[in-house]
Amino acid sequence: MFTGIVAELGSVKEIQHGSQAGTLTIAAAEILSDGVVGDSIAIDGVCLTVTELTHGSFTADVSAETLRRTTLGALKPGDSVNLESALRLADRLGGHLVLGHVDEVGTITGWQDEGPSSLMRVSISQEAMRYVVHKGSVCVDGVSLTISNLFDDGFEVALIPHTKQITTLGAKRVGARVNIEVDLLGRYIERLLTYPLAEGTSIDMDFLAKHGYI
Repeated sequence: MFTGIVAELGSVKEIQHGSQAGTLTIAAAEILSDGVVGDSIAIDGVCLTVTELTHGSFTADVSAETLRRTTLGALKPGDSVNLESALRLADRLGGHLVLGHVDEVGTITGWQDEGPSSLMRVSISQEAMRYVVHKGSVCVDGVSLTISNLFDDGFEVALIPHTKQITTLGAKRVGARVNIEVDLLGRYIERLLTYPLAEGTSIDMDFLAKHGYI
C-alpha cells in the first residue's frame, strides 16, 4: 500500500528484456536507506518487489502483465522515475490509498502554465472515467493528485511547483504516456452496490434500523 507521495527521483540504470518479462535496475539513495530484499517499491506508480539490493541501486522483476499494462516497458537507461516506499502503519497518509496496481496508461493531452503552477489534462478510457470524480483523487505515474476538472474523455489536475520539482511530472509534456490508478474506494463501492445479494436479502430502512444505522 502506498500514498502517492513521491520520496525521491530514481534513475534507470539497466533494463534486461526476456522473451516475455524482464528486470529493471534503478539507481536510488534515500529510499534504500533501510531497504531489504522483498520490499515493495512503487516505480512510476507500479508496485514491484525488490529482488536484489546493492549500494545505491535495487533490481526488480517485471512481469509480462506489468509490461502490457504500464509504461515501464518504454523506459530507457538514464530515464528518471518516481519512487515511493510502501506505507508503514505509523506513517502520515499525505495522499490517498494507492495499491501500485496500474489500471491503464493515459495520455497527456493538454498543458497550461499558470505562473509557477500548471494545469495538466490527461485522456483516459471511458471504463476508467467512471471512477473519476471532481475533487477526488487519482494517481498519475505514482503521484497522488486532486482532480480539478472533468471532461468527456479525461480529467485535469493542477501541479504546484513543488510537485513539478520533486517528481517526473514537471518534465512531461503533451503526448507523454502516464500510468493511471483510479481511486480504490470507488471500485469497492461499485462492487458492493452491484454485487447480487442472496435471495430474500435487501438493504432497506428496516434493515438499517435493525442494525443500528437509524
